[in-house]
Amino acid sequence: MVHSTSGMNRRRNRYVPLAAAMTAAVLLAGCSSSKTNSVGTHSPAASTAYVKPGSSSAMQAVSSWGSKYANNDKDRAAILGYANALQQNEQIEQALAVLRSAVISYPKDRKIASAYGKVLAMNGRFQEALSVLDRAQTPKQPDWRLMSAQAAIHDQMGNHERARSLYNQALKINPNEASLLNNLGLSYLLSNQLPDAEYTLRKAASLPGSDSRVRQNLVLALGIQGKFKEAEKVARSELDPNQAQANIAYLRDMIAQRRG
Repeated sequence: MVHSTSGMNRRRNRYVPLAAAMTAAVLLAGCSSSKTNSVGTHSPAASTAYVKPGSSSAMQAVSSWGSKYANNDKDRAAILGYANALQQNEQIEQALAVLRSAVISYPKDRKIASAYGKVLAMNGRFQEALSVLDRAQTPKQPDWRLMSAQAAIHDQMGNHERARSLYNQALKINPNEASLLNNLGLSYLLSNQLPDAEYTLRKAASLPGSDSRVRQNLVLALGIQGKFKEAEKVARSELDPNQAQANIAYLRDMIAQRRG
């Protein structure tokens, strides 16, 4: 059944968890350009609880960390907490301003550099982000979080082979990190290597540190392959049964239209 544009727009707005699937057409066509970077959801280098942008939890986090930052804008914990809260609430310009100031105060701090690099990448400033992360990395004692951030940027630039090389290096340091496996799975998804994406995302979803983002990405990988029953089963772990069923119906319709 082909839905009208207005109907699809209403459904897209209602079923937010599968909004990223709108770029699945690029995957189905076998293309892996850098413009597919909105497929799925990358996890942060260190696992943090996911909050929906604009939700009361997200806004409360911004307010709480913002107060701590206002009291002492040189406090490292306040800087990272406030920047992360802003980023999770999609206040990217503010997060960028906080971290730009922080890297001046803490030029050798790798966590701050990693956070700054990721927010630069979210603004599409990929080369600048890579430069920040390269300067912060130490070859003799590499930081897997920086590797993950670098890899995610390479994926967004379409350099999937380089991205996967970095993810695999990071996994040698921290082999059971759900965020790394999630991002590696997305890298496979972006280059249309769907069985590899499914396998990796299943592994990520089985780990204690996995969260909603990992399972949503697994739903996407399954749905693109036409495994709708399995996709719905995973979706039900995130949503009530009716909404999960509606989400999968939307994904099925979208894929059918793109293939048609």
